[in-house]
Amino acid sequence: MLDSLYDCFWWDRVWLPVNLTWSDLEDRDGLVYARASHLYVTVPYTFAFLLIRYLFESLIATPLAVSAGIRQRVCLKAEDNPILEHYYISQSRNPVQADIDGLSKKSSLSVRQVERWFRRRRSQDLPGVLKKFREASWRFVFYISAFIGGLIALYDKEWFYDTREVWEGFPKQSMLQSQYWYYILEMSFYGSLLLRVAFDVKRKDFKEQIIHHLATLVLLSFSWCANYIRIGTLVMLIHDASDVLLESAKVFNYAKWEKTCQSIFVVFAIVFMVTRLIIFPFWLIHCTWVYPVLHYPAFFGYYFFNVMLVVLLCLHIFWAYLILHMIKKFMFGNLTRDERSDFEEEEEDEEEESSLTEDEGEQQHKLGNGFSVSETEEKNGGFGCMSPPENMCRSKTVC
Repeated sequence: MLDSLYDCFWWDRVWLPVNLTWSDLEDRDGLVYARASHLYVTVPYTFAFLLIRYLFESLIATPLAVSAGIRQRVCLKAEDNPILEHYYISQSRNPVQADIDGLSKKSSLSVRQVERWFRRRRSQDLPGVLKKFREASWRFVFYISAFIGGLIALYDKEWFYDTREVWEGFPKQSMLQSQYWYYILEMSFYGSLLLRVAFDVKRKDFKEQIIHHLATLVLLSFSWCANYIRIGTLVMLIHDASDVLLESAKVFNYAKWEKTCQSIFVVFAIVFMVTRLIIFPFWLIHCTWVYPVLHYPAFFGYYFFNVMLVVLLCLHIFWAYLILHMIKKFMFGNLTRDERSDFEEEEEDEEEESSLTEDEGEQQHKLGNGFSVSETEEKNGGFGCMSPPENMCRSKTVC
């Protein structure tokens, strides 16, 4: 049974054009071809990336953040309350008024005390600026390294300038060492992001990010096995181009270099639109949709690969909508937070300040040792710097 499923999965007609078999892609005469077994090495490399990331964030990103004036977020913790904690974990982080009244009776607390407990409990789960800075700086370092490495690997290749060369001699195209490492490192990196996604800062496009990582890994794996490596390297390169700018803008935002953040964000928006909405569909997808059938009849792999590219294009359109929405708000002076920003309290700070008594408000600004805390943290998760100064939405570091 398993042997039959294995044979069906690796059936030549699924992966390769007609009249070609896997035997045609066996290593010979000093030429090496991509094999599925090569991808096993991405597993240890994925965990290696996790280790490198931990060391980078601890030894490099954190000291860099401290030197930029970014400190660990300090929050007032919610008091231990098994009844409220059980509801928070199993039911909802934002109880409706009827549930608040019921929880008030069960826990022998007033309604305002229950509301305050949930505000503080939610605040405990919010990521601090230091955590965001470390994550963004790690991604920036990888993307800029991958982008530069991709340019070095592709600048002297014919298909970098003429996409019709992508299919010249396909699929009997031997693999270059630069292509091998470009693929393996990119796949290992996205594998590490997927393993860490539950622990990283959650944003409004959390589900889309998971779809993106999965689609990327499936696309890279399939293109490797079917020897779509040339087009695969081009797809990776144009994606890395805008990701470099996105993560660098976040880094400068968290460091409160607002003018630098604004300038980079403008460049990022332009590069994103050009690479993801123009070059990607009208050059690369056109290349994978039109040119292959000039060399061989369409087969399953041809359709599958193009469908995965269209999935990525749909995600690009979704993110482009968020970017344009941000730009629109910024131009009309109404932008108060990043459209992709973290799941932060929307109106919690204002609500909590208005509900605190004078004594509670004084306590809100003091730690146990009596030192006052006056530092503020921008509420805009990804691009607080894009908000007009008079409309800045800020939240207390002590929450």
